[in-house]
Amino acid sequence: MSFRIRGLDPRPFAPLWSVTDRELAAMAARRVRADRSPGFPDRVTLRDALPGEWLLLVNYEHQPAATPFRARHAIYLLEGAQQAFDAIDDVPPALRLRPLSLRAFDATHELVAADLAEGAGIEPAVEQLLHDPAVAYVHAHYAKPGCYAARIDRV
Repeated sequence: MSFRIRGLDPRPFAPLWSVTDRELAAMAARRVRADRSPGFPDRVTLRDALPGEWLLLVNYEHQPAATPFRARHAIYLLEGAQQAFDAIDDVPPALRLRPLSLRAFDATHELVAADLAEGAGIEPAVEQLLHDPAVAYVHAHYAKPGCYAARIDRV
């Protein structure tokens, strides 16, 4: 079964790059510079920042539906990221490198299934979740820090 992985649209975050550090702090956000790679996975391009690259660390509501599963968490956004990762049957580098928590939701945004997968072998777990007709989409999270990574849809 084919699947599509998408990074976040960079446009809603673009204005954050022009605000001061003080204004970012008031929004519970901050600028950070990558000092190693891997370690700073961008949620737009779905790749890790290289040492020296700048990112924003922001709190992002990745599950905005009014259910008990409504959720937000910290994410990194790479400076200059213009194009969101969007591919079919292609797992991006940032997901390949890490253990993942996969959370499957139905059309009403209720959690219906979940699984753990090593990023290097994510395909069977994703395909199994999407094989269930009750599953509308899957959220991938980096299992150790628990941060939202990307959305996965059936094709």
